[in-house]
Amino acid sequence: MMKKQELIVIALGGHAIKQPVENGTAEDQFRNVRQTCEQLVELNKLGYKLILTHGNGPQAGNLLIQQEESKSLVPSMPLDVVDAMTQGEIGYMFQNQLQNAFLRDGREIPIAALITQVLVDKDDPDFENPSKPVGPFYTQTEAFNLKKAKGYSVQEIKTNTIKSWRRVVPSPEPIGLLEAEVIQTLLKERVIVITSGGGGIPVVKHKNGEYVGVEAVVDKDKAGQKLAEIVNGEIFLVLTDVQQVYLNYNKPNQKSLGKISAAEAQQYLNEGHFASGSMAPKIEACIRFLEARGKKAIITSLNHAIDALNGKTGTIITN
Repeated sequence: MMKKQELIVIALGGHAIKQPVENGTAEDQFRNVRQTCEQLVELNKLGYKLILTHGNGPQAGNLLIQQEESKSLVPSMPLDVVDAMTQGEIGYMFQNQLQNAFLRDGREIPIAALITQVLVDKDDPDFENPSKPVGPFYTQTEAFNLKKAKGYSVQEIKTNTIKSWRRVVPSPEPIGLLEAEVIQTLLKERVIVITSGGGGIPVVKHKNGEYVGVEAVVDKDKAGQKLAEIVNGEIFLVLTDVQQVYLNYNKPNQKSLGKISAAEAQQYLNEGHFASGSMAPKIEACIRFLEARGKKAIITSLNHAIDALNGKTGTIITN
């Protein structure tokens, strides 16, 4: 097979770290990350250059619970610090397991996990109407009890189980990455960079020019699109828990989407086919990537990534 040299920006969903049926122990997460990294090595062996970003919804939500439950013993940390903590946690797991996966393949590849700050607007409307799901799933009764007892914002998420409610937090639009120059420098040195994890740490710029963290979780796919724009990525690969994107998801008339145009994707988005906080931001990020002169965007599952890159499956969006 002819070696390809395209730079792929890979946005890894939470399933690559924690499966919904798991408790999310360190052992669980390391096992999932190891399996993910084996697939990433296969992509690299095909000649693709890689840069990685990842979600942190389950981890951030669980860590928030830890902060709240232990605040009588130790000071609790705000959400921006929790974002940083999960970036370090998950970045370490991927850095460690990707290094080991390359070593098993007989290669030593420089890899760096970079703590990343993402600029957002302090007046973003999502601060007033939170939309980003974090943490575990609840029944409706559990969710409303938590809303009453702890002041959570909660929202129903489309699932096939009785536990279909989650806590939601503000998710402002990403404007840019503060560490853009560092990322570009590392890429020039052929380092595989793990960056903008969990959407990055959201910060706002004050009038005095200083940056200050805010309590929010930026959508990792939208932040991944900004990352792709900064590094001139040719392919934006969004890896999630479904092989393809669907219209009328989980309904009798469900229909999978194969190769579609950005205009078609926008039309389906406008028609409300995709759930907010789930598939909708992925579609939005792909459209933005193509508007910024990206070559193609792909949404598929981890195990089908290579087939999707070869045009055999997945939802492939182009101009």
